[in-house]
Amino acid sequence: MLIGIAGPSGSGKTALARKLEAALPGETSIVSLDSYYRELSHLSLDERTHVNFDHPDSLDWPLFLDHLDRIGRGEAIPEPVYRFDQHNRAPDVTWIEPADWVLIEGILVLHRQDVRSRLELKVYVETPDELCLRRRIDRDTAERGRTTESVHWQYARTVRPMAAEFVWPQRHVADVTVSGQEPFDASVARVLGALGLRERAIGAGQAR
Repeated sequence: MLIGIAGPSGSGKTALARKLEAALPGETSIVSLDSYYRELSHLSLDERTHVNFDHPDSLDWPLFLDHLDRIGRGEAIPEPVYRFDQHNRAPDVTWIEPADWVLIEGILVLHRQDVRSRLELKVYVETPDELCLRRRIDRDTAERGRTTESVHWQYARTVRPMAAEFVWPQRHVADVTVSGQEPFDASVARVLGALGLRERAIGAGQAR
């Protein structure tokens, strides 16, 4: 079963996917849409820093759709490895194995109808903009070699405007909306309940 998890940058999508991975019965794999940014080796590093990575056109949708179809058929997929400090793909890949549950997370996972039609459950993580910014600063300065100033610059230039245009509207096409502020156990319980896993949902909800 393919499950999509969308929401703004810093909303808690990746953390929710990892919590669901631990809570779902059987085998679970996670696919990250962040891995599918287009190959930009033809641009200099300085030119890459000015690309709008929050616009849908920054993503390699044909490759992503092909991989969704392949893993949906039970095939392993070679997910690209993306180097955020270089704004480009690495030469190696990460093999993602097929599983009972495939969690697909990313800011634009629910943006396109051709992606949504491949999903059996659509989840949106709703988190206030100011909290997303604080989380993004913490993550990008610790993990992606960015400065606080560069994070603020990118957030104001592309992240927030593109969220308003492309990300926030995805809430209206989701089957389940969870809060990125509430304890993860509550969000996990809500998703498990939507999947018909009532006993596991009750257990997750009581874990708080």
